[in-house]
Amino acid sequence: MAYVTAQARQELLDAVAEATDRIGVALAALGAAYEQLDEPTGDRLEELLFRPVQVAYGRAKRTHAGFAERSGLPPRAFEPAPPPNSARSVKELLDTAVDAVGAADAELVTLQDSMMPVEVGDAELRAGLADIREHLGHLRTQARELVRGLGR
Repeated sequence: MAYVTAQARQELLDAVAEATDRIGVALAALGAAYEQLDEPTGDRLEELLFRPVQVAYGRAKRTHAGFAERSGLPPRAFEPAPPPNSARSVKELLDTAVDAVGAADAELVTLQDSMMPVEVGDAELRAGLADIREHLGHLRTQARELVRGLGR
């Protein structure tokens, strides 16, 4: 039974790491998009998209580290994602960010639906996953709103 629990904890930790990496990709894409925008539009991107993703990334790293520590598993250092190709348009970069966040959210939904966080009995992990998802929840809508305003 202990092996099954240890294996489940490692699978959970790996899944949280994968989602965290995807959020990091979104953060890099948003940073690259920001560099191409004028100041008012860049400020809007920062408020609507970058800040919530940055908060989610920090919480994902903290959730991962906390769960690793509580489970006696080795923590992982997260490196910033490499910046995307600078020749990409703002819309393409926003699409990359939205796709990466969508993939991270899908990973987190799968975790939550699997009941593994409940089975390993870690309330802090469950709360962390919900918190991360809450910060990412409106990104697609916010990105569409920002794209509609480009070039006006």
